[in-house]
Amino acid sequence: MKDNTISSARRALRVLKILKGHTITGISNKEISESLGESPVNVSRALAELEAEGLATKLDNGRWAHSVAMLQISAAHTAHMASLQDRMSEINQRVAAGATR
Repeated sequence: MKDNTISSARRALRVLKILKGHTITGISNKEISESLGESPVNVSRALAELEAEGLATKLDNGRWAHSVAMLQISAAHTAHMASLQDRMSEINQRVAAGATR
C-alpha cells in the first residue's frame, strides 16, 4: 500500500472520531468529507461500514451520529474507570492509615 493512501479501516476510524460532539444533531456526509479532506463517496462507504458494525447511525434528519452501542461502550469505559479510581482510593486510605501507626 502506498504511503499516500488511507486504508478503509483508518478512514472509518477517522470518521468515527469526527462524529464526536454530534450525538444529538448529527453531522452531514458533506461536513465529514470536508473535515477529513475525503471524497463524499469514501465517507459514505466508511459510514456504511460503521453502521453495519453498529457504531454509527443515520438520524431522521439524514445526518450521522454515534450509535447507542457506541455510547454504551463509552459509558462502560467511564464506569470501569470510576470503579478503578474507587479501588485505588480505598487502597491509598489503607496505606495512609497504616503509615500513621
